[in-house]
Amino acid sequence: MATTWMKALHRSGGGVAAALGLRIDYAKDYTKTDDGALIDSYECDPYTAQNEFLFSKRLYAKKTGRDQGKHDVIAYHVRMSFKPGEVTPQRTLELGRELALRWTKGRHQFIVAAHTNTNNPHAHIVFNSVNLYCDRKFADFKHSAIALRRVSDRVCLEHGLSVIEKPGLSKGYNRAEYLRQSKPPTVREQLRDIMDAALAGCKSHDDFLSALLAAGVDIKHGKQLAFKLPGAKKFVRQDTLGDDYSVDAIQERIDGKRIITHKRKTVAPVAASTKPNLLIDIQSKIQQGYGEGFRRWATVQNLKEAAKTLLFLQEHGITDYESLVEQAAEASKTFGAHNDRRKTIEVRLREIAELQKHIGV
Repeated sequence: MATTWMKALHRSGGGVAAALGLRIDYAKDYTKTDDGALIDSYECDPYTAQNEFLFSKRLYAKKTGRDQGKHDVIAYHVRMSFKPGEVTPQRTLELGRELALRWTKGRHQFIVAAHTNTNNPHAHIVFNSVNLYCDRKFADFKHSAIALRRVSDRVCLEHGLSVIEKPGLSKGYNRAEYLRQSKPPTVREQLRDIMDAALAGCKSHDDFLSALLAAGVDIKHGKQLAFKLPGAKKFVRQDTLGDDYSVDAIQERIDGKRIITHKRKTVAPVAASTKPNLLIDIQSKIQQGYGEGFRRWATVQNLKEAAKTLLFLQEHGITDYESLVEQAAEASKTFGAHNDRRKTIEVRLREIAELQKHIGV
């Protein structure tokens, strides 16, 4: 079982070299890596990684002419942490290297180090934001922490390790989203929610105010309307609730002239993982003349597909064969209904097209 965390590294007050050196030196700390025995790297030397990273950045700037200043991402720091007793420090190093290779697709230099200073063994990975050809940078994306976790889960499953079935929100990489979910709604957010609910079925502004009173909201009339939640100490003026909650906006919403979506921001749902492919029939391929190299590749490929299949089944709540049969039957029934609906629509469209042709004549 492994948890993952990722953070982009930016320039500090001391410049690129200082920021990069600080992070790499932390990863290579000899007191935590068995005197340097638990350090590895890819396409660079762990002892000169800082200078090699800096050299690639100079080549990148020369080739592209791009410089983002203080907003420039100079590297990424990834941590892969295991539960106590599940893996050895050497195994942690190997799994960390495999995660780094898959995450960067072998296109970026990195160093990886396994730390043994805590009860739970963990690997620190620092990879260069510039690729090996020095013409592109790593393309980070929203919710990349979720994608990183999925890659880590596959690595763990392929090596016979457990995974976290229902992982919670990250407090690190998605800090803002975590806080939005963990903090209670503000007074204004609560008022907006109540007003959204009160607008349903209202035919006039008086109906709207009556619905607010029925919901326990106190209303103060003056130059601007003000509202107070039950148990609250202060009134909140209507003109501070946002453009969609002004007097004119409320009237437009009652009249159906303004349609809004819910304003509360939530974390986007996790996208379903890539569906697994069919396994390779190794024996039949060998009989067709494929050699030992193909057998080794196909064995690893089948193991990866089996891991993807297990993750796919877990994400869709399929824990036994009966559940699989039930969901397959339901999916088949739904597909049949949609197919019948599509055919009906196509027939109707042909009829309309025929009518239009005659009307045009």
